[in-house]
Amino acid sequence: MTDNSTPSPGTGVRFRSDVSVELVKHDASDTDVLFAARVSTVGEQSIDELGKDPERSKGLINYLMRDRHGSPFEHNSMTFLVSAPIFVFREFMRHRVGWSYNEESGRYRELQPVFYVPGEDRKLVQQGRPGKYEFVPGTPEQHKITTEEMETTYREAYASYRRMLDAGVAREVARAVLPVGLFSSMYATCNARSLMHFLSLRTQHEQAKVASFPQREIEMVAERMEAHWAGLMPLTYAAFNANGRIAP
Repeated sequence: MTDNSTPSPGTGVRFRSDVSVELVKHDASDTDVLFAARVSTVGEQSIDELGKDPERSKGLINYLMRDRHGSPFEHNSMTFLVSAPIFVFREFMRHRVGWSYNEESGRYRELQPVFYVPGEDRKLVQQGRPGKYEFVPGTPEQHKITTEEMETTYREAYASYRRMLDAGVAREVARAVLPVGLFSSMYATCNARSLMHFLSLRTQHEQAKVASFPQREIEMVAERMEAHWAGLMPLTYAAFNANGRIAP
């Protein structure tokens, strides 16, 4: 997993503006959709679909997606290792159906000093009211103060954390001073149906029939997960896009 963090001189504290998503393992292909769907009409003979070219049945996949017959898209599995700020995970874990999570624990290990600072391309200014607003680029001065205030806060918070640990305070107590910009890591396991629902809410896309307005940092995670999934199930992915990126 690539670490693009920037170290802070003399402190050991590192700053990142990216996220990481690694596909750890998977059992996912378009044929998984086809054999599950065809059991309704041919019974146990549907298992024969596993040895066939799924391209010949892409019309069936599109039909299932279009008419929202969703259960055939659940017979697969993908496990991702995600590294992102804690505030991203708190949004992520609102997705409960079809997902399993295991995150690193600040009770059982010393948390590492890696913190999120927005990159220069991150839009900083919110305009409009809730439900009808947009983000626009910040000024150089706004980016400067954002970076400086975040980095100062992170250094001070982590120094407090270390002082408590050095004094013998339990990790589960000392961690309370750390901000949500701290990086964490977790395994997230899902199926294609649950991933499509996640993508429909956590990405902005020109083919989406229903607009979504995700926070940019969780969208960065979603985009990387989407890229992995597109390679595993290209016919399903194409049908998802062709039908407005609405989960079946």
